[in-house]
Amino acid sequence: MNEYSADILVTNGVVLQMDADSTRIENGAVAIAKDKILGVGPAAEFSTVAASRVIDARGGIIMPGLVNTHTHAAMTCFRGLADDLPLMQWLNEHIFPAESKLDENKVYRGSLLACAEMIRSGTTCFCDMYLFEDAVARAAKKAGIRAVVGEVLYDFPSPNYGELEQGFAYTKQLIAKWQDDPLITIAVEPHSPYLCAPELLKRASILARDHRIPMVIHLSETQNEVAGMIEKYGRTPIGFLAEQEVLAPNLLACHCVVLTDEDISLLRQFDVKVSHNPESNMKLASGVAPVPELLRQGICVGLGTDGCASNNNLDLFLEMGTAAKLHKVNTTDPTVMDAATVLRMATIEGARALGIDHITGSLEPGKAADVIIIDTRKPHLTPMYNPISHMVYAARGSDVSTVIINGEVVLAEEKYLSLDLEKVMTDVKQIADEIRRG
Repeated sequence: MNEYSADILVTNGVVLQMDADSTRIENGAVAIAKDKILGVGPAAEFSTVAASRVIDARGGIIMPGLVNTHTHAAMTCFRGLADDLPLMQWLNEHIFPAESKLDENKVYRGSLLACAEMIRSGTTCFCDMYLFEDAVARAAKKAGIRAVVGEVLYDFPSPNYGELEQGFAYTKQLIAKWQDDPLITIAVEPHSPYLCAPELLKRASILARDHRIPMVIHLSETQNEVAGMIEKYGRTPIGFLAEQEVLAPNLLACHCVVLTDEDISLLRQFDVKVSHNPESNMKLASGVAPVPELLRQGICVGLGTDGCASNNNLDLFLEMGTAAKLHKVNTTDPTVMDAATVLRMATIEGARALGIDHITGSLEPGKAADVIIIDTRKPHLTPMYNPISHMVYAARGSDVSTVIINGEVVLAEEKYLSLDLEKVMTDVKQIADEIRRG
């Protein structure tokens, strides 16, 4: 490699680029200038690079940060609040009442905790749907993490904006405020077909297309949801969205657990992206999404944790292991959801699901410098025959030692550089005390 200067040189590790060729470099390096990747290659080729900061991976894994395609970040405030319940009872009797007492400050503090948890476990980008989403964007900006955020829209009044018309106004304000930000992307986010009238869905879709931004929605999560839509509209949720002309390449459909063959054909036809949330679906007994079939049909699938009130963590390493093993036992086929496929779902395919794969998701020159280092000097990671397999079946979020997002080091040697973790945790404990008091 030609001699040049870099701000950061990450070296002495196994590089997993997650590019189109799934390139792996046994002793590699990544050079970073400002917010971009300058070069990736064998470490020996970077010996003449003048770097302001050299980060030694110590033989660990150097790879792109993980992409969490579905979260409700501020639900850290409700972690463990109402476990072991069916979805609709969980929502209607516990979560919706608790959410009615939220305000912008609580969402900000809860989202900071979510950002801290995600950074610590190697996530460098997340997609959020919740209330007071400007506070979520501000929390992500403070933490230095990349985020796709959107205010949840539904037919009934919101604790944030009130009536629906103000919800669209709030979304437009978010678009205008954050349109040029290097870390924050705004999405249009109607909650679901069962909580959104046809007019709302059509209007949301037009707004997203006009601004060329993602639209995110919960879709076909449970048998009851699908049965209710068929009873009301004579269509499955996906068939209903097709009828409303809402299905599109910029649509991210979260969950997609209960699907017919026709549903899958529609997802493929309109190039709809899917966010798979196996741990949340398991905990709420929603079922098992037919992800192996979606992948066989060429549908883009990313991984998400969902909110940590229904998971109860935001660790995508755990989510990867669950996703791989769940579908093996569900299909009685040990070859489905192989490690390489699942790791791509958590990186480049997740970025593609969010429409930002030109920015992040792989280590390639010109892309944003979103890089993580996994410390493999651990008993549970020894020996290491196959680094990709280890990332899915053996590694944990706590193995992440260094996180770089957009060229900024936000976690170094497991220490936060962008957040006061003790204050962040104390703030959410105070919110929990308020919730306990009712």
